[in-house]
Amino acid sequence: QRQMCIRDSDRTERKVSDADGNKRSATEPSTGERQWSEPMTKERISFMNKRNYQRELDALLTDIEKEHKVPRLFLHSCCAPCSSYVLEYLSNYFEITVFFYNPNISPEEEYRKRVEEIKRLVREMKFEHPVHIEEGSYEPEVFYQMAKGLEQVPEGGERCFKCYRLRMEEAAKAARDGGYDYFTTTLSISPLKNAQKINEIGEELAEIYGVAHLPSDFKKKNGYKRSIELSHEYDLYRQNYCGCVFSKREQERKIQQKQDSENSAS
Repeated sequence: QRQMCIRDSDRTERKVSDADGNKRSATEPSTGERQWSEPMTKERISFMNKRNYQRELDALLTDIEKEHKVPRLFLHSCCAPCSSYVLEYLSNYFEITVFFYNPNISPEEEYRKRVEEIKRLVREMKFEHPVHIEEGSYEPEVFYQMAKGLEQVPEGGERCFKCYRLRMEEAAKAARDGGYDYFTTTLSISPLKNAQKINEIGEELAEIYGVAHLPSDFKKKNGYKRSIELSHEYDLYRQNYCGCVFSKREQERKIQQKQDSENSAS
């Protein structure tokens, strides 16, 4: 059933009689001013309860500025293009260590190319506070073990969520061991990544490892657009797939479908 929502401003006062015949004021909706809402489905309730992680980050950064401190941030990086805006943005508030840990990337040649690009970016960009870089181990066997049984799951599903956690957990451990104030990841800058899931994982890991997770939805405030601009400015290598063999295959399939469609139309 639909639920009727009536604003206070839509009500008009009228006089009614109570059980004893005494006049009193009451309000009723104005004619034609009734507001009808959509049914409260699970999807709508979920949307209404969705957190604004960018707003949470804004509030946290405001507090940091007031304290006149420069906390240390351990930042998991998925690639140079995604890191560009995040580094430009967060280096105004933190001393950052960029952590490149991505055992999902395949083949190894692609992995090496991405490592060199993030190292070059850190060397060439100018920052308000120091930015360091640390390369994690390249261990693709860990990724394939994690993905076992999920090989046929489409991109953006459970396999991706487990991959987020695999990389973020390594970052959380290192942040704890290094005595950092916060950890987070650049992953949320991508329009194809689930920011809510990324932040949920981050908060779970913060509880486990005892280091604060920095909330993020870096695609907000034109973050993704700015990352494209910076990629052009620094002539960064921009890959056309996320990194793993599964995303590579899916991208190749889409390209082939597009070519087939264009050929059939010509």
